[in-house]
Amino acid sequence: MNEQDLIREFSRNRLHLIIAQLAPTGLLAFAALTTPEIAQFNDYVKGAFALILLASGILGALAEFSAASQAQSVIDDLKALPGSSALRSKLISFRPWLEVAKYVTPAIFVGIFVLILAGLYL
Repeated sequence: MNEQDLIREFSRNRLHLIIAQLAPTGLLAFAALTTPEIAQFNDYVKGAFALILLASGILGALAEFSAASQAQSVIDDLKALPGSSALRSKLISFRPWLEVAKYVTPAIFVGIFVLILAGLYL
């Protein structure tokens, strides 16, 4: 692939990363608002609610991890090409920040999930 193709591929991966964050963020916001109400239901309903959040969180984390990893691979391929451009240099310098999407964002989800569980059961 040439530089232009790789930059296009990086842009696709970045879009996938953004989209992968929308659904879990929306679901967590919904969960945060509805947890006090759902906490009044029986344990089966609370358990189902928690499992829905968990399944969605796992899928969201996998999608984010995959998109970020692919974007990092594109950056690695960009590094290997001869020559340089300002855009290419910016993309290459952004590589370490993709670790945030791979590890920090899912860790924050886990923290929020634990707090929601506490709100449901305590």
